[in-house]
Amino acid sequence: MKDNIAIVSALKSHKIKVREPIDERCWAYMKLMRETHATKRMVAVNPYAEVYQLRDNLYAILSEHLSGAGDMWDYLIIGPQKAMLIDTGFGVGDLKGLVNELTGSMPLIVVNTHAHPDHASGNCQFDRVYCHAYDVPQLEQMRNPHIWDVLFDEEGKPIWTEFDREDIVPFHKYEIVGCPDGHTFDLGAGHEIELIHTAGHTAGHCMFLDKKHRLLFAGDDVISMRISIGAARPDSPFGEWATVTRYRDQMARLAARLDEFDYVFPGHFVLDLENEVILNLLDAANAIVADPQGFDYEDAFETSAGVAKRYHKFVKGLGTLSYNEKTV
Repeated sequence: MKDNIAIVSALKSHKIKVREPIDERCWAYMKLMRETHATKRMVAVNPYAEVYQLRDNLYAILSEHLSGAGDMWDYLIIGPQKAMLIDTGFGVGDLKGLVNELTGSMPLIVVNTHAHPDHASGNCQFDRVYCHAYDVPQLEQMRNPHIWDVLFDEEGKPIWTEFDREDIVPFHKYEIVGCPDGHTFDLGAGHEIELIHTAGHTAGHCMFLDKKHRLLFAGDDVISMRISIGAARPDSPFGEWATVTRYRDQMARLAARLDEFDYVFPGHFVLDLENEVILNLLDAANAIVADPQGFDYEDAFETSAGVAKRYHKFVKGLGTLSYNEKTV
């Protein structure tokens, strides 16, 4: 396992330590991508982001994870009349300014795949953010000016990643719009993006299907290292959706639509995956539901209540699905 600190980068942020070592395959991919990709560039307005142009109308924006986990991908789709930003990172650096520079200040739709700090803390740079309805309660809890406090120790020093505290964007109480499964966004001239509820990682986790270009933006429900199932807060009114069973059901629905997309873009690590990864995820989820004790290995992780067991099922060509006794 690698610590992912040794990747050469011009980012203003700098990793101090990692919460969890990165899988060697993912680390090697990210090192190669970040040090050699032909389209990689920095944009002066935001020194905390690396920009990659993956298609004529598609940019991937990478920023470092500020609490010690795997670095995140945000995605920017440029349509005929509007652009869409999928996820907003930790909220350090001028993401809005970067997006405006890439799009020429086009009208912008901002969406979240799920309500976790590494994907939604930057929401406050924008006036309105869309997500699946089941993640609205968790996103509302995150909509406060203290969400960055956990990144610092008692002396005010960064714990995991060094960055300038003054570069945290000013807090702004944005509007949260919860959407149903199947909600469609129009970027103009018939360029539609569909919200697909996939559950699992969070109760309201969703993916976004670019119907015109046959691309699926998968957030943390598809990751080449580990997909954690069951991250719902204890007080979540939709907690039953953050389970392997619900995830399995939603993957089955998605597997029936493979003829609608060719490539999958996750929220971390390896991107541009072929669509068959959905079938492999479905197979692994089916195996867990049929036999929760048939995991391939187990480990332990820290929670607010102490150390807990975590089980892992291998996913062909990917990584693992992880779960615990309460999230099957």
